[in-house]
Amino acid sequence: MSDPRTDPDLERVLPVLEAVRAGAPLVHCITATVSMSLVADGLLAAGARPMMTETLAEAPVVTTLADALLINLGTLSTDAMDAIPATVDVATRQERPWVLDPTAIGIAPVRTPLARELLASRPTVVRGNASEVLTLAGHDGGGRGADSTARVEAAEAAARQVAGRTGGAVAVSGEVDLLLDGTRTARLARGSALLPRVTGTGCLLGALTAACASMVEDSWEAALAATTWMALAGERAAERATGPGSFRMHLLDALDEIGR
Repeated sequence: MSDPRTDPDLERVLPVLEAVRAGAPLVHCITATVSMSLVADGLLAAGARPMMTETLAEAPVVTTLADALLINLGTLSTDAMDAIPATVDVATRQERPWVLDPTAIGIAPVRTPLARELLASRPTVVRGNASEVLTLAGHDGGGRGADSTARVEAAEAAARQVAGRTGGAVAVSGEVDLLLDGTRTARLARGSALLPRVTGTGCLLGALTAACASMVEDSWEAALAATTWMALAGERAAERATGPGSFRMHLLDALDEIGR
């Protein structure tokens, strides 16, 4: 099990984890309907607080109460499509950190141009898989739904393009996660093969990234902390799980335990 006295990856990010638990940030999540339960429970387990609404009438308003915003394009509804630009506008004007998770962009005719347009609003962190990051940067990323067909290393140049446009951090998920901004690069070879076998773990990572970004001004530090937190929780959950179902349950416990 991870111990900050013996695990340098955990030791590196522990102050951010402690800040989230002390600050209990409120994260407004416009996220995939299939993942809402895991995202909400995961944020609570980590010590943050979730809020979820996606209508044009309410989403921009409730964002004024939030400490951070997650925009996840996973199961993009008509309501969310209308509300997202206005909600992001509120977050940027009020200087709230926000995370863009361009889930399943590629062939999708609505979410793909929307994700690219949102880059102009300079998300604090962009988090996605290699195919999504390639597509976001204007390349052919391939991809099959939310699954990547590209390797992380193939998306590094695209991730640097995106970071150059936003001025923030980019986190590319894969067997070895890649995290970079304009000057720094980190690779994290941690986690569990069970993480991608549970719906919504990527969405939860985006929400956790938003929570961390609300506690530290450095977007790269926030992305690294959230990615490490999820990866270590995945490792601990996998030690206890007998399969994907029990892994989901143990993941929530592990998010609460890591670093304590």
